[in-house]
Amino acid sequence: MPARANRIAVPVTAGPSLLRPDRFAPSKRRHLSAPGLRTFLAIADHWGWTEAERLLVLGSPGRSTYFGWAAKARDGQELTLPVDVLLRISAVLGIHKALMILFGSETAALDWLTRPHDGPSFGGQPPMALVTNGTMDGPMLVRRYLDAARGGVFGPPGTMDETSTPYGDDDIVIV
Repeated sequence: MPARANRIAVPVTAGPSLLRPDRFAPSKRRHLSAPGLRTFLAIADHWGWTEAERLLVLGSPGRSTYFGWAAKARDGQELTLPVDVLLRISAVLGIHKALMILFGSETAALDWLTRPHDGPSFGGQPPMALVTNGTMDGPMLVRRYLDAARGGVFGPPGTMDETSTPYGDDDIVIV
């Protein structure tokens, strides 16, 4: 106990804010909601999601709520989605963006999403199973995996590594 009495209190000052305090303000959510949901719906259409899968990815809103949101978004009406729903939409948009950067085609991206994956993060499941599992963790795990791949952190060697031709000295160009 005496050692505690001898401690010197160091004042803690507030540092710079890493996130804007108004980031979840209704006006900001209203600005993002309709365009975000329209984009989400286009991706869901392309990926062939059922109504049940769309509801799971969005956090299981009621069907009438979902269809009301979709109608407003498609008609260009004002819409303010909950923060959780916007975060889930953001994860799907991030996955789509990363797939387009990594694969360059919708067909190759969809193939990667729907085939079983032997990476430790996936446990033999197709990544799509994680995206549509109804949790926030599933889509975020897939998004983080793809973002890491985009950043140069790759998984264990696979068939692409076995079939790729290595770069040679003639492939290196210094300008």
